[in-house]
Amino acid sequence: MAIVTALTAIAAQVSIPLPFTPVPFTMQPMIVLLGGAALGARLGASSQALYLLLGIAGLPVFAASATLPPGAARLLGPTGGYLMSYPLAAFVAGWLAERGFDRRYLSAVVAMAAGLAVVFACGLVWLAVVAQPSIGIRDALAAGFFPFVLADGLKLLAAGTVLPAVWRVSGRRPS
Repeated sequence: MAIVTALTAIAAQVSIPLPFTPVPFTMQPMIVLLGGAALGARLGASSQALYLLLGIAGLPVFAASATLPPGAARLLGPTGGYLMSYPLAAFVAGWLAERGFDRRYLSAVVAMAAGLAVVFACGLVWLAVVAQPSIGIRDALAAGFFPFVLADGLKLLAAGTVLPAVWRVSGRRPS
């Protein structure tokens, strides 16, 4: 669990700010979803709750921002909904993995896509309703979904190969 928490923090540091949106491109969603699928619902969600607690405590685990300081204030900004969705998204991917979705490539991608849908839904609602209510859902989609959906989809396609391969190579089938 601690390893997935650390990997999420490291993935946040691989952050590319985009000039047309307050939401940066990071590798976090892939780690959140892969970690949730590998650890299962409870431990996957716990790893992400720990990540958020570390960030709230002021540790530099969130993606760099020129406008928001580290700490709890980050959750009030435009990326707060995405960040706060991580425990639920990991839970969803983990719950599906516990039901065998992590055994084959396509079903692993489906499990992680379900978790990614949670990330996007929470992030967009937060962006459009709480963080920047004046922009509305259309502009929230332009700022927080369309620039990321293709890249995140490609990351899921890559991540979908990991767990089935690990279980096959190790000869271990998690219960």
